[in-house]
Amino acid sequence: MKVALTIAGSDSGGGAGLQADLKTFAALGVYGTSVVSAVTAQNTRGVTRVEPMARELVRAQLDAVLSDFPVAAAKTGMLGTADVVEEVAAALARVPGVLLVVDPVTRASSGAALLDDAGASALVRLLLPRAEVVTPNLVEAEALSARAARTPSEIRDAARAIRDLGPEVVVVKGGHAEGAESVDLVHDADGFFEIRGPRLSTRATHGTGCTLSAAITAGLACGHSARDAALRARRYLEGAMSSAGSLGAGAGPMHHLHPFYPWGELS
Repeated sequence: MKVALTIAGSDSGGGAGLQADLKTFAALGVYGTSVVSAVTAQNTRGVTRVEPMARELVRAQLDAVLSDFPVAAAKTGMLGTADVVEEVAAALARVPGVLLVVDPVTRASSGAALLDDAGASALVRLLLPRAEVVTPNLVEAEALSARAARTPSEIRDAARAIRDLGPEVVVVKGGHAEGAESVDLVHDADGFFEIRGPRLSTRATHGTGCTLSAAITAGLACGHSARDAALRARRYLEGAMSSAGSLGAGAGPMHHLHPFYPWGELS
């Protein structure tokens, strides 16, 4: 069985963060391991408290997992502080074969800050050059590229600027845009590739970014190319959203374990 690692914050509501990542790994036939970077108090309506983990505890978790499990791919979500980013970068430098997906989480959908300014700078400096894939939403793409990312041409320019920071592949998520279609833009050494799908009318949108990046991580762990993993991850996400029930009073969780396995038969 392939092994994936999530390094992310804990979501007490279970819809995002490392809980969403582990559900996604399980749904896609990958064994999931985890490192808790922070604990949050949150539900479908928002985040009410955030407590970052001490860097020594993050280091101990990373050492415990990476010294014992054959991790094929890892993803980062909420990291919280520069200390945590530095510990993650140092640990991954000791295992260069691990494919890295960076979900550059800076704020929750409700607006709560999930990464401080020093942490954002450290992420750009230490993790993006190490990343196989980075998965910003439009707001994060603007922050990373220091330019607007609203029109199709602006989004392409932002993706180019982000790829110049070091990652092999940039996936700019289009969920926050307008229009009947939701378009994710993939930029790699071969150019641009668009993943298009209907903009689903649903309240089950909590944890979409975490889930997409986790599904890409699972695909990389199973040996798929980044483009193929991104396409299959998007289809898995659409299934998880469209098959969700109605939980909570705000942006509800998805159905991560819906019966759809985009990698086919896994052994």
